[in-house]
Amino acid sequence: MNAPVLAVSRRTRRTPLSSRIEALGVGGYTVYNHMLLATSFGSPVNDYNHLKRNVQLWDVGCERQVQIQGPDAARLVQMMTVRDLSKSVVGQCLYVPLVDVDGSMINDPVALKLAEDRYWLSISDSDVLLWAKGLAYGLGLDVSIDEPNVWPMAVQGPKADDLMVVIFGEAVRDIRFFRFAELEFKGHSLNVARSGWSKQGGFEIYVDDPVIGPELWDALWDAGQAFDVAPGCPNLIERVEGGLLSYGNDMTREHNPLECGLDRYCQLDKDFESIGKAALVQIQKEGIKRAVRGLKISGDPVSSCVEAWPIHDGNKVVGQVTTAAYSPDFESNLAFAMLDRDHWTPGQILQALTPDGQTRDAVVSELPFTQDN
Repeated sequence: MNAPVLAVSRRTRRTPLSSRIEALGVGGYTVYNHMLLATSFGSPVNDYNHLKRNVQLWDVGCERQVQIQGPDAARLVQMMTVRDLSKSVVGQCLYVPLVDVDGSMINDPVALKLAEDRYWLSISDSDVLLWAKGLAYGLGLDVSIDEPNVWPMAVQGPKADDLMVVIFGEAVRDIRFFRFAELEFKGHSLNVARSGWSKQGGFEIYVDDPVIGPELWDALWDAGQAFDVAPGCPNLIERVEGGLLSYGNDMTREHNPLECGLDRYCQLDKDFESIGKAALVQIQKEGIKRAVRGLKISGDPVSSCVEAWPIHDGNKVVGQVTTAAYSPDFESNLAFAMLDRDHWTPGQILQALTPDGQTRDAVVSELPFTQDN
């Protein structure tokens, strides 16, 4: 039987860099925010080994920006999240769980504060643009909301700083984690952030010109030959090792940020206006009934999750695996699971029913994974 094929049309939008990654042998795509996102260049294991040791260029134009601008911009962004933004500063990136009136997760973007009255929400895979527009209309706020033509490009891996210095100069080394600065390429100013969807370090460049994007890619690619550069994309194995949850896979609108281990981004004891705050205060008071934990699963490498797998304690279903991968460095299957309250203690041994019908021991772990947990 032939594998299914993703039919690409104008609804699955390309990026200014699609031609570059296709010329470099992209092995597959997924759809993310109605756009194409690469899934591999060869094999996930080879991509993983290279990412952890060298430097990669990623086309992550699917990380769409929702721009919120105007006198009420700061108020709207604060209304959408349960993180206190009162002390945020221009030039800062902030991880902001977005919730609805029930405290349920809408998205988990990174907010870039471009000015006191202008923000970009660099979103995960859900329609935040429509949510923000609906809130602004319903609340009667003085803001404009749109999706600007911005296509992020990521430079990730332990050699990212050295490569970026060749193109942007030593100023890139001064950018602090989760901060951004305006740097020039060929006379064009670009927002460059020390961030990215890996734990290996690196940058995201917010490309706002479809001509500059390929030129910047080519310049980085040519300079990167000295650093063993390769094309890449978010890597399943590396993100599981690092405890990076994926909205739509590991957390959805069925979950709240307290269940997803995002407590530190929920300042529920602070005095600010948020549409989901009251609901989460009540949930916190009652105590959550489930939470995301890691699992180390015994046996041979398992397949990735197309559907969630059940987790058992004896004959009782106590949760489900949402993402799994075999880690060469840990020499173990690692997984994320949403587990019931009485079954999330680190060291507890449960049973995972894998897609091949096997029942395997699964040891509960804190996130991110370490060799000791």
